[in-house]
Amino acid sequence: MDLQLQGKVAIVTGASKGIGFYTALQLVKEGAHVTICARGEKYLEVAAASIKQQTGADVLAVPADVTKEQDCQAVIEKTIAHYGKLDILVNNAGTAAAHPFEQVATALWQTDLDVKLFGAIHCAKYAIPHMKQAGGGSIVNITAVLAKTPPASSLPTTVSRAAGLALTKAMSNDLGAYNIRVNAVCIGLIRSDQIEKCWQAQAPQLSWEEYSEQVGQSIPLGRIGSTEEAANVITFLVSDAASYVTGTTVNIDGGAGSAL
Repeated sequence: MDLQLQGKVAIVTGASKGIGFYTALQLVKEGAHVTICARGEKYLEVAAASIKQQTGADVLAVPADVTKEQDCQAVIEKTIAHYGKLDILVNNAGTAAAHPFEQVATALWQTDLDVKLFGAIHCAKYAIPHMKQAGGGSIVNITAVLAKTPPASSLPTTVSRAAGLALTKAMSNDLGAYNIRVNAVCIGLIRSDQIEKCWQAQAPQLSWEEYSEQVGQSIPLGRIGSTEEAANVITFLVSDAASYVTGTTVNIDGGAGSAL
């Protein structure tokens, strides 16, 4: 299938590692021009070099902290200055923070909301005028399956992620008239640095495939998902192949979630 991404311009936040990195890589492979941003400049440079090595294409790497509105604005402005337009925004920046309610300090509530909710808000705020000018665009907000059915001891992450789902739906209704689509993906158990650390700490004698199957026994597909699988879904959603899809969420969880 031709995703019609050739010549499109995309920004991916939190793109130095994991799902963000592989999404940026996949977009480049499909012919898009990509800006990657993250807080860690060193890791960002490594990511840009890796994409260049694998694809032969350069990406624009912009160090940015999405908790700072001025950094979000700078990422958009540098992308426009470099590529001349903006078609796609993937709001992927995030952290893991899961605790019982009474153990969550006020500062942690604010930090989590600043990263996962306001980071997406501020990036979209500065991206949307350029998408309108281009005649349309696509935004994907990365959230979590547990945002739909929050378990105990999952705060503040599930609250900020649930807010991201509401943001997605409201934005899609506001922006549809401008041909700007807004969707979300809800991530389940996907291979990450954190998961790999657990693997090495808990069962280093097992291969990754064996560990994945062991941990994934309660998942209908029977394994942990790969970052590439998540990136493939995100890439489809931002592409013209999904031109009539907006205001919805897609679970990338191997069937583990109890909510559609």
